[in-house]
Amino acid sequence: MMAWRALKQGWSRIQLALSIAAAISFIAGYLIALIAGIWFPENDGLIATLVIMGVLVGLMNITGREIIPYLVAAIALVLVGNVGAFTPLNDVKGGLGDTVNDIVGMMALFTAPAAVVQAIRAGIVLATPGGPRE
Repeated sequence: MMAWRALKQGWSRIQLALSIAAAISFIAGYLIALIAGIWFPENDGLIATLVIMGVLVGLMNITGREIIPYLVAAIALVLVGNVGAFTPLNDVKGGLGDTVNDIVGMMALFTAPAAVVQAIRAGIVLATPGGPRE
């Protein structure tokens, strides 16, 4: 009985550490996207880092209840990040619109892999006999 309790406490600590790491990676991903969008929009290493972090966030951070809201938010971010919606800001200050477009584009690069993971997860849940469940 004592061994089971110790195992259960150890697993709880691992879960807590993973949830903290996931939250930090989520925030760090958006900070990296902001920095990359401002100063390094063409950096292949940062782009690869954002994609890998996005996959990890998709695997670790989103619960069953958060799938649909996350997918909706991800679709909006990816669409806005790829259409150059902020280009008119170049008239306000030269290059401002391009910089904002680069930032949002990097955020979309971080968000899109997590959205793919969640879309696959939602498809599996929907295809499972008995329908969706938590």
